[in-house]
Amino acid sequence: MLLLVGCYSNNCPLENTVTCNYGFYDSEGKAISYNDTITVTTLMPGYKTVYTYRKMGNKTVSKDAPDTALVNQGYSESVTQQRKDTILLNNLHGASSMKVPMSYFREMDTLVIAYRSITRKDTIKIQHSSYANVELPECGTYRFHTLQHIWSTDAAIDHIEISEPKVNYDGNINVKIFFNGVAIE
Repeated sequence: MLLLVGCYSNNCPLENTVTCNYGFYDSEGKAISYNDTITVTTLMPGYKTVYTYRKMGNKTVSKDAPDTALVNQGYSESVTQQRKDTILLNNLHGASSMKVPMSYFREMDTLVIAYRSITRKDTIKIQHSSYANVELPECGTYRFHTLQHIWSTDAAIDHIEISEPKVNYDGNINVKIFFNGVAIE
């Protein structure tokens, strides 16, 4: 009789996305839902070339590479350099928290929070270390982080603090953002 034995593991975590978790609070420390609509962008190093095509009566088209077909159709082409910034959260509204990925290889992440109801933006700078974590070889490798310092501006943020410095896939609130009363529900 032939006995086949297979190996498998069901010990890999189901919730395995590593994000820095931010909780929202009023200036006195009460958990809140932030009523304004926010967009969170991370500042990336470097620039990219963007090709913009315009033609009267048509939509403007932006591309990362030149398009001679559009020029042949009568579009005018302009070339510009733009930052490589990335939008992480777009139009988040009425939330009590947010989850944001962190850089694996940079020691400082810079987030810019734009608000719909106020013109000023807030900037958050997070200094952290990053390290590989392997629980079981069949589960893969994850990058965990340890938060070291955090700073913010004060457009809508009263103050900010690290509540749990270990960023992993446990889902704990890592950073508390205390808002100054603008657009608090």
